Amino acid sequence: MAADKERPIEPTPRAGLGGLGAAISILLMGHRVTVLESASEIGEIGAGIQVLPNSSRILISWGLENELVKHATKPRYANMIGWKGNRLSRMDLHAYGKALGTPFWDFHRANLHRCLLDRAVELGAEIHVKSRVQTIEYNPDGLTATAVLSDGRTMLADLIVGADGISSRLREVLLGKPDPPLPTGDLAYRLLINAKDMLADPELRHFIQDPQVNYWIGPDAHAVNYVLRGGELFNMVLLVPDDMPAASMTVDGNVEEMQALYKDWDPTIGKILSLCQSVQKWKLCIRPTLERWTHKSGTFTLLGDAVHATLPYLASGCGMALEDGAALGLCLSKLTNKSREQKLYALKIYEDCRKERTEKVVERGNFQQYMYHLHDGEEQRERDRRLKMFGKIDEELFKNPEVIAQPRPDSGDDPLPWRYYGVGGWLLPYDIETAVERRWEQARRGNQARPLL
Repeated sequence: MAADKERPIEPTPRAGLGGLGAAISILLMGHRVTVLESASEIGEIGAGIQVLPNSSRILISWGLENELVKHATKPRYANMIGWKGNRLSRMDLHAYGKALGTPFWDFHRANLHRCLLDRAVELGAEIHVKSRVQTIEYNPDGLTATAVLSDGRTMLADLIVGADGISSRLREVLLGKPDPPLPTGDLAYRLLINAKDMLADPELRHFIQDPQVNYWIGPDAHAVNYVLRGGELFNMVLLVPDDMPAASMTVDGNVEEMQALYKDWDPTIGKILSLCQSVQKWKLCIRPTLERWTHKSGTFTLLGDAVHATLPYLASGCGMALEDGAALGLCLSKLTNKSREQKLYALKIYEDCRKERTEKVVERGNFQQYMYHLHDGEEQRERDRRLKMFGKIDEELFKNPEVIAQPRPDSGDDPLPWRYYGVGGWLLPYDIETAVERRWEQARRGNQARPLL
C-alpha cells in the first residue's frame, strides 16, 4: 500500500482489458484511478478469448473468480490436428490446471470485459467515456502530467497509463513520432456460431457437449475453435495470408471466399463453416518492445498491446496486458511518497520485470506462425513427430505433476507451445507477485541477475 494515503497517486488508464486490469490492480493498492475511454459507451467487441493459468491466477487474486466462473468454459484438451483431419497430439488442460493450481478458461470477450469493468467501478474507479487522449503535457512541477483530450478538455494526473491497444496513439506520443503496428502477413477471420445449430448435427454436437480447443494446422494457414458461455456459442478463428488493404485493420469478410480457402481441408471444417452467416477480417500485427516504456518525467508509462502486441498464436496478448497491470499496481504499492525519484524507480522496476518476458512472447508467437503453417514435406513430418514425442513426455510428467508447477527458464522444442517443454514451463507457472518482489529485491541490492520469468 502507498504510505501517502491522504493524497494517493492518481493514475489514468484506458478502458480496454489491459487498462481495466491496471485500474483494478492500482485501486487494490490504495490509489485513486480515473479511466478514460474514447468510445461513447463502455463495451468490448470481438468474440472468444482464451485465459491461461498465468492470467486466471491474476484474475482470481483480484477477487473476480465467483463472477468469472458464471461465464467461463473450462476446455478439457487442446488438440493438434493435421489439415486433412489426422490427429497429431493433445494437451490435457484439466490436468495442467490442477497441477498449476489455477484453470484454463475460455470467455466471450464481452463477458470478461464486463466483469473487469464492474470490479473496477466497485473498487472506486471513475469512468469517463467520449474521452480520447490526443496528447500529454508534462507540467513544470515535474510531478504531474496533463492528458489533453481531443475535444480540448484537460485532466491532471500524477501518472498517465497508456493502454490504448495495438493502434496506440499514446505510444507515438511517448516516442514523439509516428510508429504504426507491423503487419505479420496474416489475417484472422473471426466468427461465432450458435451452439444450437451445432447440436442439431450428429457429426458436430460433440464439439459443444465436450468442450475442447482444436487447432488444425496446414499449409500457410490454421484454424482454431472453442466453446463460449458454457456451451451457448461456438467460436472459430481462421488464420490465413493477409490480403487486406494496407491501411485497414478490420473489414467485413466474404463468407464464400472464406469457405473456399478451406475447401480442401478436413471436411469437418467445411461443415462448421457452412453454418456461418457473416464474418469479419482482422489484420494481424505486432509491436516489438520499446527501449523505454516510461517518460523521463515519471508521469507517463505504457502497457499491453500499446507496447508489445503479439500474434494470437500463444493466446497470450490479453494475458501479458493483465500481467502488466498487475505488475504496475504492485510496483506503485511500494511508493512512500510522490517524488519524481520514487515514481521513476517504481516504473523502472515495472519495465524491467515485464520487458524480457513480453518480448519472448512476441518472438514465440512469430515462431508458432512458422510452425503452424508448414507445407507438407520433411519439415512438416519432423514437426508432427515432435508433437507426438512430446505428447508421450507429457504423459510421463503427470506421474509427478508437481514438476509442472516448477518454472523452467527456457523455451523448448515442443510445437504444442503451452506444454511444459514448449513455453509452458516459463509461461504458465509465472506468479506476478513473486516476480515483482524478486525484481524489487534485486534492484535494492544493486543485483543485475536475470529476472524470474
